[in-house]
Amino acid sequence: MSLRVRLLLITATLLLAGLGLVGTVVSDRLEHYQVDRLDTQLTSLTSLISRLPVNGPRPTPVAGPGLLDPALDLIGTPYVVYLHPDGTVAEGVVSSRLDRASLPTAAALGTTPTDRTGAFLPAADGSVRWRAVAERTAGWNGTVIAAAPMTTADATVAQLRTTSFVSLGVLVVLLTGLGWFALGRGLRPLRRIEHTAAAIAAGDLSRRVPDLAAPGTEIGHLAASLNTMLSQLERAFADQAASEARMRTFVSDVSHELRTPLFVIKGSTDLHRMGALAAPSDVDEAMRRIEREATRLTALTEDLLLLAQLDDAPEGQLERAPMDLRTLATDARHDLHALDPSRPVELTGPGGAGPPGPAPVDADEARLRQVVANLVGNAVAHTPSGTGVRIGVGTVDGRAVLEVADSGPGLTAEQAGRIFDRFYRTDRSRTRAGGANAGLGLSIARSLARAHGGDVELETAVGAGACFRLALPLLP
Repeated sequence: MSLRVRLLLITATLLLAGLGLVGTVVSDRLEHYQVDRLDTQLTSLTSLISRLPVNGPRPTPVAGPGLLDPALDLIGTPYVVYLHPDGTVAEGVVSSRLDRASLPTAAALGTTPTDRTGAFLPAADGSVRWRAVAERTAGWNGTVIAAAPMTTADATVAQLRTTSFVSLGVLVVLLTGLGWFALGRGLRPLRRIEHTAAAIAAGDLSRRVPDLAAPGTEIGHLAASLNTMLSQLERAFADQAASEARMRTFVSDVSHELRTPLFVIKGSTDLHRMGALAAPSDVDEAMRRIEREATRLTALTEDLLLLAQLDDAPEGQLERAPMDLRTLATDARHDLHALDPSRPVELTGPGGAGPPGPAPVDADEARLRQVVANLVGNAVAHTPSGTGVRIGVGTVDGRAVLEVADSGPGLTAEQAGRIFDRFYRTDRSRTRAGGANAGLGLSIARSLARAHGGDVELETAVGAGACFRLALPLLP
């Protein structure tokens, strides 16, 4: 069954049970009220008659129905009877409106308690039930009993129960019909959510649940939670698609980087096998090419292995010890002079302000030297010869910082956004002679920095040079 039907059945069942209980309680209280009222009348009459100063029961009064019946109706007791001590009827007074066959039997009258407690008695013919109260007389050794049929009281209670049952049925039917439409309107937001979910399942990940109710309501909370979940799912699918695209690019770039040296090696061996390398100098040149490409393959393989290890367990690749980044900055200046003596190299504090400052860190010195070597090699490879380079070291905002800034042509925003991607090169036509030039250097540098709990940041603009900043946590 649908939620609408289940809610309607539950509500109708609870309503039926509640109204039925109320009707039962009301009819029961009415019946008790009728019995208590009748007991009061009967008790008053028996108490009055039992105190009459007589030597025995009086003879049955001779009076016509025109006088006797109104008198009995006035006191509300159609039947008054005296009983001998042995339980036989001495005499009695009864309304002419009653059928004598419907009166209680003498045996039933004899079972009535004499402590003025009301009791139900059956009629002789079983048609009705009677309510009777008995009390011993003061002037005669006998018992006086006042009794009245429960016909009117039972009819009133039965009419009330019938009316309650019919009203209950009509009310349940009416409220069930109204509840059907009310629940349909109340569940309309859930249907909107269902339609949104169906659209998303069909592939429209941009769909969102509309504002169906106030934020403080259950529907409002549900819509907000679903929209948050849908946004996360959309981002997850987008990230997955981007990851797959990067993986395809990565595999393509790896294949390209591996194919070129393998072709050179294979071509050289094919030439040698075909006898095309007759002269010793030709053989030596082929061996040099094979050695160069094998070195390139080795460097590329080591770089790929290092990146895989950093992705899997970055902390496990480090052997930390206290050190100062000023040592790396000084060595980097010497490396720059060795690579390109024509370049002016300046050693300053961070941002070019003041002299170099202390930058103590807890790090793996060999890995950080690899980071700085990649940054220095990047500055040399992508700026014209003679371009000035500044190396800054010190402390900024609670972090140890080492900067490698050049005055070269700089990068565009699109290039800066992808500069740390694996196998990305700003100039794909550049001739590459080593594994470090395959587009993995900056990726390795950032991965090593993040393994230390830091990062490599870039500030650049077209025509304003580039500043790569290695930032690490300070040694406590």
